[in-house]
Amino acid sequence: MHFIIDSQTLEDLKIFGKKGQDSVYALFNRTVTSGGAEQLQHMFRFPLSDASVISRRAAVIRFFQQYQLALVAKHSEYESAILYLNMRDQRSKLNHDEQFLSRMIRSVMRSDIEFRTIKKGILSLIQLMRSLKDFLKKIEPLLTENTAFREEHEAMNRLLSTPEWQVFFEKKSLTPCYSSLVFFDQLLRFRFYDEVRQLLSLISSMDVYISVAAVADAAGLVFPTALPQENNLLQLAEVWHPHLRKPVANSVVFSADQQLVFLTGANMAGKSTFMKSVGIAVYLAHMGFPVPAKEMRFSVMDGMLTIINLPDNLNSGYSHFYTEVLRVKKVAIQLQQGKRMMVLIDELFRGTNVKDALEATVAVTGKFAKYRNSAFIVSSHIMEAAELLRQHFTQINFQFLPTLMEGNLPVYPRKLETGISADRHGMIIIQNEGILSMLNQSLNEPIHT
Repeated sequence: MHFIIDSQTLEDLKIFGKKGQDSVYALFNRTVTSGGAEQLQHMFRFPLSDASVISRRAAVIRFFQQYQLALVAKHSEYESAILYLNMRDQRSKLNHDEQFLSRMIRSVMRSDIEFRTIKKGILSLIQLMRSLKDFLKKIEPLLTENTAFREEHEAMNRLLSTPEWQVFFEKKSLTPCYSSLVFFDQLLRFRFYDEVRQLLSLISSMDVYISVAAVADAAGLVFPTALPQENNLLQLAEVWHPHLRKPVANSVVFSADQQLVFLTGANMAGKSTFMKSVGIAVYLAHMGFPVPAKEMRFSVMDGMLTIINLPDNLNSGYSHFYTEVLRVKKVAIQLQQGKRMMVLIDELFRGTNVKDALEATVAVTGKFAKYRNSAFIVSSHIMEAAELLRQHFTQINFQFLPTLMEGNLPVYPRKLETGISADRHGMIIIQNEGILSMLNQSLNEPIHT
């Protein structure tokens, strides 16, 4: 069963991002092959919700990280092989009936691009097989009975042991005559097409594992520990945002006793960044990938939904508030169905007036707090909502991101503190920007603060 996710959550967390933007996918994409890039994208599209499957993928990546293994496939060889295998038209099959002289004439007259592509593809495939066979033999001493990669290792060895393929390993030089090319083409592109595709898919998987392992080393990422769902635990030590040059790390714990964080603080204090950091870590953890944190332990969830950068729905004619309401309803449906969800909501109900926002925030957050098998971060700039919730819900963990004043200038440490923010520095920021002075110049009125 796959992890529940939607396009808004992917956009909020910049999992893929738009062209020219940073994305989490781009951060991990150091793949060499097109097949590796496609498999990596598929993993990002479909996170996992099974602890054993998550742990196994993480163990495979750790294996490649531990031994610093490099991919045996060259980009040019892999792409030539793929191009060759995609030529499925029977009319392109090499055969013995074609006269050698005719082939030479065609080669001179129009370069015979098709034949050159086929020949290059055959030679590239054979070279890939040879390199892979040497690689598998080299790493065999590293494999124990419990090594996660053993399954893939055995699958590739079985394919390479196909009796009809042994002809590819007999001679050191790769200068086959036309007759041999006809025979090889029949084997690779037609008779054993599915098996060859399977082998290339396994090579692509290795490409992904090696790419992710390299990123883990370069960026200082750690592998989280996946726990059964019934543990109801999400523990993040020093989690940080992977796209910031100088990120500030924070720690947070969700449990059955306190599974909702109510976050307050000024608009520039770092609430959205913190929520995105948690969301990205949870997302990567459910892929079996390393995460930007010092340590992470998590009970596997069914999915994640976010309300962080909610766009106006102009096509439907919905107001921003109604778009928020529909988004919260989507969360409620998943909770009603018993799904264990990670829910991140930044500035709940910002699209309506303060009175309605206060009442709605208290009512909805209070209901969220009763779902002990999910985890929530709800942020708000309405301090009164936090005070009302604190009077009635012990299972809410109140955290805030402070604002420090250095003279008249606000400074944002971006470090979580326990409690409710009392910061009210909006007018100071407005004054610092000189807005009232600019407006006053043409009105000749005194500035009231």
